[in-house]
Amino acid sequence: MDAHIETRIEIIRQHLIDPEICIRCNTCEETCPIDAITHDGANYVVNAEVCNGCMACVPPCPTGAIDNWRNVLRSEAYSVDDQFGWEALPAQNEAVSTPVEVPAQDDEALVASDTVRGSTVAPWSAARPYVQLYTHKAPALATVVGNYRLTDAAAPSDIHHIVLDFGALPFPVLEGQSIGVLPPGTSADGRAHHVRQYSIASPRDGERPGYNNLSLTVKRVQREGDNGNGNGNGNGNGNGNGNGNGVCSNYLCDLQKGDVVTVIGPFGNTFLMPNHPDSHLLMICTGTGSAPMRAMTEYRRRRRATGETGKLMLFFGARTRGELPYFGPLMSLPKDFIDTNLAFSRTPGEAKRYVQDAMRERADDVAQLLGDGNTHVYVCGLRGMEDGVMQALESIARSHSLDWPALWERLRREGRLHLETY
Repeated sequence: MDAHIETRIEIIRQHLIDPEICIRCNTCEETCPIDAITHDGANYVVNAEVCNGCMACVPPCPTGAIDNWRNVLRSEAYSVDDQFGWEALPAQNEAVSTPVEVPAQDDEALVASDTVRGSTVAPWSAARPYVQLYTHKAPALATVVGNYRLTDAAAPSDIHHIVLDFGALPFPVLEGQSIGVLPPGTSADGRAHHVRQYSIASPRDGERPGYNNLSLTVKRVQREGDNGNGNGNGNGNGNGNGNGNGVCSNYLCDLQKGDVVTVIGPFGNTFLMPNHPDSHLLMICTGTGSAPMRAMTEYRRRRRATGETGKLMLFFGARTRGELPYFGPLMSLPKDFIDTNLAFSRTPGEAKRYVQDAMRERADDVAQLLGDGNTHVYVCGLRGMEDGVMQALESIARSHSLDWPALWERLRREGRLHLETY
């Protein structure tokens, strides 16, 4: 064998995750079809001995932290233990040559895209999003101008609506995007706390129209054994310190007017609402997964007088009525503006009822929307809801003579099925 060729074969293009940009949302680990990605309390890492470069994890990443590569000698590839100890990516060793071409993928890699249930592209008519304008090294500062509890005082879920104002600092956002919050202080090992991700609950023109502000929907995490493994996307869950309390969620829920918060982002370039006026929104959420749905609904409400004809249908679940955020304002919305369906799973004396149950009860109307090429489906909430919702969509489609496999693929390809579960 030619010596030059043999040397090239020993060089690989190693896939790495940037710990400075990663917001620990767990999307990459959930998406990877071969379990090459794992994490500890500090970092998300890629096992070079398992990774086959299928790229399934790259499109869903909201920050781009996943899209990093280094040319290394195979014998000197960075181990999982190496990566767990990083606070920043190592520089590229310029002495290492370009690796050989990636070999043809095996059958397992070829079906990797099928593990991604939702769209990895935005709706065709969505506005252009700005992402990563502010980073760990150059964050934005926002002032708290509002913080109030959304749920009943007697309810076990303490959910807050928090308004952050950026003053004269440009911070453009769209419905469906998120921001990262950097809580102050350090963890037990002396490292600065990791950033936590929260979905924006206000429309693009601000919580208060015409002001440079935005709102978040945050659930205070106070439960035994919460280890904070990065599942705080849009709801404040997973922000634990290992002792049961969420570091960032408690920090945010305790903020007072005038406090200053360190923010990075915005993030997200796919979970966006369509802009064409005849588009329909089928929204399915639980708990604080309502944040992006509130943003989309409020944007449409403010534009109602412009004559937009698109329909809004919402399925919203919570344990009890008292734990459902935005219950009062939601009930005051006109019935001819939004078709609201609530589901409560822990109401005393009543059978458990979940969003998928409510969807099946409205199967005819859901099927009508699914069959319309202008319908965009958004699902946001706890990971446990995803299977039930997808099964409900499939059964409704099939019972109304819709070809579900073909419809599902079309929804994904056209940016009309978006899942954000944590």
